[in-house]
Amino acid sequence: MQTIPETTTAGYLPGDPGYRRLSIALFAAGLATFAMLYSTQALLPELAQEFHVSPGESAFTVSLATLGLGIALLVAGPLSEVVGRTKLMRWSVAIAAGIAVLCTFAPNWPTLLAFRGIQGVALAGLPAVAMAYLREEVHESRHARASGLYVAGTAVGGMTGRLVAGGLADLGGWRLALGGAAVLGVICAALVGRLLPASRNFVATPPRMRRLVEQTVRVLRDPALLALYGIAATSMGAFVAVYNATGFRLAAAPYGLGPGLAGLVFTVYLVGSAASAVAGRLADRYGRRAVVPVGGLITLAGVATTLAGPLPLIVLGLAVMTAGFFAVHGVASGWVAVRAHAGGGGTGQAASLYLFAYYLGSSVFGGVAGTAWTHAAWPGVVVEATGLLLITLLLTLLLRRTPKLDQ
Repeated sequence: MQTIPETTTAGYLPGDPGYRRLSIALFAAGLATFAMLYSTQALLPELAQEFHVSPGESAFTVSLATLGLGIALLVAGPLSEVVGRTKLMRWSVAIAAGIAVLCTFAPNWPTLLAFRGIQGVALAGLPAVAMAYLREEVHESRHARASGLYVAGTAVGGMTGRLVAGGLADLGGWRLALGGAAVLGVICAALVGRLLPASRNFVATPPRMRRLVEQTVRVLRDPALLALYGIAATSMGAFVAVYNATGFRLAAAPYGLGPGLAGLVFTVYLVGSAASAVAGRLADRYGRRAVVPVGGLITLAGVATTLAGPLPLIVLGLAVMTAGFFAVHGVASGWVAVRAHAGGGGTGQAASLYLFAYYLGSSVFGGVAGTAWTHAAWPGVVVEATGLLLITLLLTLLLRRTPKLDQ
């Protein structure tokens, strides 16, 4: 038997006090999650030198965190159907912030990797249910826009974590850098705990294995959802591959940039933040099926531009790639929850599977980028990313042919 909320509402609209609190809280949550998750990405060359490991091995600090997050998502989504969205999100950000503090004091390489893997698991509670929470608590006419704002927070978080880490690494090494990311996580966790509105339209699902299996099978049979999972894996894999290798490229000749200066390249994440919000509005107007393929083409164009030698053109290519990727992800991630709900439920499972694919792509293909860089330098990384994005575009074409249950 399901627990029906005492008051069911049509959802928050822009201008409502609850909408403002929700927007600020989820922006802070997205910022904290991705600042902590990718805090070591700007430090990969320094970590490789400090611990005497290869570029591919240094990327494990990113890959293990994203892998732990991806695996935990398979549990966090269904768990949220039982314990509730807000409780899981609040605890997720708070525990991850605590582990970020521990990372700062890791005594050796294996311990740092272990902490990063555990931190990824802890972080799973937020992305696993954020889109399902938005679908339930925001008015249906503003779903895509609200999703875009949340993803904008993740973009700013990704940028902030890398900027803070890179700048502090120049001042005091990798420990100070991770300490700065930990402080940011603690502040954002406090904001989430204070501002995130309690669920008003959440319907708890009894912990029955049969129902869980039925919902999981449903979201694994829908061809549109399967295509969206594939888009998540390939587009994110390409995106992380490029950024994982960027630090090594900028540290090498002829650029010779340190962590702080190289980290400034991540300011292009502001473009991604704006692009996700704009893409959400365009999806509300023109439909998700029209916006996602265009985002994929823009991402591919940006990757191709990074083949240029001059530093300004490299930064331009990264900015274009980032805008395209966040347009794809901002729309596709919200689409998953809407599609699953329209198909009969299982939004938590669908969101978890989407993000599992997303972080699996990040872990696998982001790690491959280190090998590609070692053996074929930047052209090898571009070949990897281009191949993945061509698969993304093929999936967007298949997606357009699936039966419509939503826009």
